[in-house]
Amino acid sequence: MKQEIRRLPDSELELMQIIWAQEPPVTRTDIEGALLGEHPLAPTTILTFLTRLCDKGFLAVERRGKVNYYTPLISRRDYLAQASRGVLDRLFGGSVAALATSLVDAGVSREELEELRKMLEEGQL
Repeated sequence: MKQEIRRLPDSELELMQIIWAQEPPVTRTDIEGALLGEHPLAPTTILTFLTRLCDKGFLAVERRGKVNYYTPLISRRDYLAQASRGVLDRLFGGSVAALATSLVDAGVSREELEELRKMLEEGQL
């Protein structure tokens, strides 16, 4: 059985999304650059989030000179899989049919549903 992965607050998840999108390891400066277009955070705030992510086991840190380099210890795929399972269980009582109905009610297009169907049939999921 896989280890349970803690659910992250939105602010920490935002940093992890940036880290997962880049080639590891990344620095605080790399993260700052990625946040500039979204909403800039103070360097100390970013460092606080990075420290929390290290403490929670999401990141490893390596100091080289005066710079810290961060490497993910949990993959994006593993995190999303567990988070998705949690949503399925909490919001839909574990019912895939209820999830599918909700997707349709939310306006997911026929093309998107067809794409999902094909992926399921071809064993891609």
